[in-house]
Amino acid sequence: MLSPRTGYTRETWLAVADQLLDSLVPWFSGSGAQVRLPGRGSWSGADCDGLEGFARSFLLAAFRIAATDGDERLVERYARGLVAGAAGEWPRLTPCSQQMVEAAAIAVGLHESRTWLWDRLDVREQEKVVDWLSGFVGSRTWDNNWRLFQVVGEQFVASVGAPYSQDDIDAGLDRIEDWYVGDGWYSDGDGQNFDHYIGWAMHLYPGLWTRMAGPSADGRLAVYRERLHRFLEDAVHLTGTDGAPIHFGRSLCYRMATVAPYWMGALLDATPLAPGQTRRLCSGTLRHFVDHGVPDERGLLTLGWHHHFLPTTQPYSGPGSPYWASKGFLGLLLPADHEVWTVRESALPLDERDQLRPMPAPGFLIQSTKHDGIVRLLNHGSDHGGEGDPHYNRLAYSTHTAPELTEAPERTVSAGCAGGGEGAGGAGQVGDGRGVAHAGRAQVSDCGWGHLDNHLSLFGADGLLEQRRSIRRLRVTGGQAASWWEAGEARFEVVSVVWGRVEVRCVLVDGPEGVVRHGGYAVAGVERPQVSATGMWAQATRVDRLTSVVVGLHGYDSAAVRRGLDSNAFGPHSATPYLEAQHDGRGARVLVSAVVLSGDTVWPEAVAESIDVAVDGLDVRLRFADGTTAGVRLGEEVGDGGAAAVAGAPA
Repeated sequence: MLSPRTGYTRETWLAVADQLLDSLVPWFSGSGAQVRLPGRGSWSGADCDGLEGFARSFLLAAFRIAATDGDERLVERYARGLVAGAAGEWPRLTPCSQQMVEAAAIAVGLHESRTWLWDRLDVREQEKVVDWLSGFVGSRTWDNNWRLFQVVGEQFVASVGAPYSQDDIDAGLDRIEDWYVGDGWYSDGDGQNFDHYIGWAMHLYPGLWTRMAGPSADGRLAVYRERLHRFLEDAVHLTGTDGAPIHFGRSLCYRMATVAPYWMGALLDATPLAPGQTRRLCSGTLRHFVDHGVPDERGLLTLGWHHHFLPTTQPYSGPGSPYWASKGFLGLLLPADHEVWTVRESALPLDERDQLRPMPAPGFLIQSTKHDGIVRLLNHGSDHGGEGDPHYNRLAYSTHTAPELTEAPERTVSAGCAGGGEGAGGAGQVGDGRGVAHAGRAQVSDCGWGHLDNHLSLFGADGLLEQRRSIRRLRVTGGQAASWWEAGEARFEVVSVVWGRVEVRCVLVDGPEGVVRHGGYAVAGVERPQVSATGMWAQATRVDRLTSVVVGLHGYDSAAVRRGLDSNAFGPHSATPYLEAQHDGRGARVLVSAVVLSGDTVWPEAVAESIDVAVDGLDVRLRFADGTTAGVRLGEEVGDGGAAAVAGAPA
C-alpha cells in the first residue's frame, strides 16, 4: 500500500499548473481568444470548443495568478485573448447555449484575478467583456447545475456596476433548494442525479458565489457552509487510498475536479477534515493521475481517464472539456501560510481501517477496505433520469474499475453456459495469459449480450428484455442497501449485504422464461487478465493481482468469464466474471451470490465456504464465518416508486 503521505506540496501544485498552462501555448489562436486543441470536437462546434479551451484554462490561470500575487506572463496572455474574444471572436450567449458554461468560468476567473487582470483593463476593454457576459441577464439555462452558471455570471456583472437582474440570481439560488435532499446532498436537477457534479458544481458554485457577493451573501452562506460540512463527512469516503476517485457518472474526463469540494471546505471553513487530511486527499488525487500519465506526453489533458478513451465521454465533450480539471486547483487560493499547506499530511479514515458508510440521501452504500485501498460504491439510488447509461445503471462502481462500454464480447470462457453453446454443463475452463481456454472449448458469443458487468439481465425468447434504468429505492441502512426496477416484463429486486470485502447480492427475479445473467466487476489493463471458471464461481485477475470474483451461493446454474477488447477506460484488455441461471417463468426466483473485488489473491472456494445461505420462500438468512448473521426479506411492498425521499424523483 502507498504511504498516507503523498509528499506533494503547494510548490508541486504550482508546478503541475504551470505545466498544464505552458503546454497550451502552441494551441492558442492568433488573437489569443481561442485554444484550439487537437481531438474530437463536441456537438457545439469548433468556435465554441475553442472558447471552452480558453475559458476553462483561464480558470486555472486565475488561480495560478492569485496564488503568487500575480504572474505577468499569464495576465498578458489571457487579458489579450479575453478582449479579443469578447469583441466578437466568441459566440454570443444565447439561451441554454454551451457558451454559458464557459462564461461562468470566465466570470469566476475574472473575480479571483481581479486585482491583477480586470483592474488593469481600460474602460473600453472592460465594457466589451461586460457586454458579452450580459448575455446572461434575463436569459434561460437548462434546469440543473446550469442555473448556477447564470448566478456567478451575473454576480460578476453586478460586482463591476453593470446592469444585472437580482431576480435571476435569486431564482437560481432558490431553485437548488428544490434539489436539496438532505445530509449535504443535492440532486443535479429533478430526479436521482447523484455523481461527481454534486461536489464540483452543486457545492462549488454556491461557495464561489459567496466569495463574489461578499456580505450580501451572509444569509445563504451559513446554510451552504453547514451543508458542505455535512457533504464532506460522506465525500471523504469516496476516494481510494491511492487518491483514485470512484469511476462513476458522467464527465469523468474532468478528473482532478473531484477534489474541488474539499478545497472549498477549507476556503469557507466548512470542513470536518483536518488541514493535513485535506491536503492528503487532494494531493493523493493529483498524484494518482500524474502517476498514471496525466497529462500526456504533450502536457495535454485528453478525453479519457488515465489515457485517451472516447467511449467514457459524452457528445457535449470537446478537446477543451478536460480542462474543467482546473476546478481541482481551487486550493491555490489558500495562502502559502495556510495550515493546509504548512502542516504534515495526516491519515484519512481508510488509511486506518476498513470503512462501511451508508449514504441514504443518494442511495449509496460505500464499502472500502484498508488492505488494498479500494472503495466500492453500491448503487441503489442514482439513475440519471433512467437513461440506462452504463455510468449510472450498474449495481456497483469502484476506484479501481470502470464499466464495460461496448456490448460485443471478445471471448467467453465458461464452466457450463445455461444460455446454450458447446460448454453448457461442461468442465471448467481456465484461461492463460493469452486468453486461450484449457480443459475444454471456450464458448465464444456476441448474441445480444447487453450490459453484463455489475448488472443483472434477463434474456427471454426474443433476446434481452431491458437494462436497469429507473431505480426504485427500498432502503440504505447499516450494512445493507436495497432497490428494485422493472425491465420490460420482468421485475428485479436486489439487496446488497456487506461483509468485509465481500458483497452478498440477494436477488429476486420475476418475469418470463429466460436466462438470468449477473456479472461482477470488470477488471482491465494493458495486459490480458488471467481468467478461470469452474462449478459455481468465476474470476478474472489483472497482472497486478486486482481480482474480480463471483460465487453462486444459491439458485445459479453456471459461471463464466467474458473478455472485452477496447471497451474499458482502464485498459484495452478486460474480463468480467458472471453467473447464469435458467428462469422458468413460473413465479419469482431467489438467487444469492457473493461478489468480490480485491487488490490481492481471492480463493473463490474459501469465499463460498465462509458463507452459509438458508432460503425459505422469500426469506434469506446469511451466516458468515466469523459468526455474524444477516437476514433479508425479499419482495417487500414498495408503493409508488420507492424513491419518494428525492424531490422530483421518477415514480
